[in-house]
Amino acid sequence: MEKKPLLILAGPTAVGKTALSISLAKAVNGEIISADSMQVYRGMDIGSAKIRPEEMDGVPHYLIDELDPEEEFHVVLFQKLARQYMEQIWAKGKIPILVGGTGFYIQAVLYDIDFTENGEDSACRRELEMLAKEKGAAYLHRLLQEADPKAAEEIHANNVKRVIRALEYYRETGEPISAHNEIQRQKESPYRFAYFVLNEERRILYEKINGRIDQMLEQGLIDEVRKLKEKGYTRDMVSMQGLGYKEILDYLNGQCSLDEAVYRLKRDTRHFAKRQITWMKRERDVCWVQKEDFQNDPDRMLAYMLGIVREKGII
Repeated sequence: MEKKPLLILAGPTAVGKTALSISLAKAVNGEIISADSMQVYRGMDIGSAKIRPEEMDGVPHYLIDELDPEEEFHVVLFQKLARQYMEQIWAKGKIPILVGGTGFYIQAVLYDIDFTENGEDSACRRELEMLAKEKGAAYLHRLLQEADPKAAEEIHANNVKRVIRALEYYRETGEPISAHNEIQRQKESPYRFAYFVLNEERRILYEKINGRIDQMLEQGLIDEVRKLKEKGYTRDMVSMQGLGYKEILDYLNGQCSLDEAVYRLKRDTRHFAKRQITWMKRERDVCWVQKEDFQNDPDRMLAYMLGIVREKGII
């Protein structure tokens, strides 16, 4: 059976994926599925740098404004919804394009990763959740370091849900989740795909990140977070742990000054961009689009990408 076509445009935050993705979609008769863990939430527009309807330029977008902030968005749900939308796009005779910076989400769809979901609410999971509450995230992360050092290196201590998931997997199967994930990563993709990563010189990217955050504040980020807080959304929700939301929420809750919140937001966003690039460098079958190699000319970048798409027989 012939593999179905799929395009991917990834890259660090603030690198300029949005404009290039629209040009790509128009050139290949494609529709865009957002691979972003924050743009899926309604009412979280400024802090997530969500694409505005006028920027879409008539190109349909999916997985934007689909959940309320109290709902939990995670990789398994992303994988399920992305597959549904891909089927809808193919049914129209068009090409789905995954666009975003969440490398783990992209990998889950591209290689059809099986997360071996266990029972929704196992006794083991409840016990680990209690431990996290009693002894804190760092303690739980140390347990993971002992059981599965590789997973501990990949999963940040603050990502308690993924730490619990990895420990639960280890306890229930006796196998480190990192070994399971490694096997999954070696799978051949069920799609005929081209995977592009847009990137630029680190110094320029960091300047853009700082500038974008200043712009978000001018556009009303503080008011946006205040409204979410007034609706009862709290820091323990997955949505409110996003960059731009947790820092401003701490300021609104009187836990730090505005200057401190902005400083932390800029610093942590730069660190996040660095982690995104590191993740994408580990991925296989990736075509890097380094902006300075194309004199920062979007037309040249697009021409290069279309050349690869044709070469791979995708269009």
